[in-house]
Amino acid sequence: MSRAQLALNVADLEGSVAFYSTLFGVEPAKRRPGYANFAITEPPLKLVLIEGEPGQETRLDHLGVEVETTEQVDAAAGRLKEAGLATFAENDTSCCYAVQDKVWVHGPGREPWEVYVVKGDSDTRGRAEDVPAPEAVTGTAVPTGASGCCAGGRTS
Repeated sequence: MSRAQLALNVADLEGSVAFYSTLFGVEPAKRRPGYANFAITEPPLKLVLIEGEPGQETRLDHLGVEVETTEQVDAAAGRLKEAGLATFAENDTSCCYAVQDKVWVHGPGREPWEVYVVKGDSDTRGRAEDVPAPEAVTGTAVPTGASGCCAGGRTS
């Protein structure tokens, strides 16, 4: 089963968890310091909440599509590259307290999207700032500025 992902930076993690638990009628699937995610069946959605700065308005962190296999990630990467889009792949990376394979791409409004598979649990949130900029990898300039993997860095 594939599902869309919406990752938000929120100032009040506990208040946001309470709100989204009520809105979707489910409790978080994973809780860690400064982090919560919901695996919502209906509608099929992975909602990720990342604690941001106190007083900030909720804002988009990144969007994604969770798939079941690395082969599906690879197929998405091939399709995106074939369309001429700049991509950046990460394999066996720790992100959002999970080990993942993924490919990143930016939409036309500079919104960061990832297609990813969760391969297992991780004790660390991970930081995308350690990832090289996509233009360094692909030679193609892409918009930057998104916080990416659970905040804290730049992604492609």
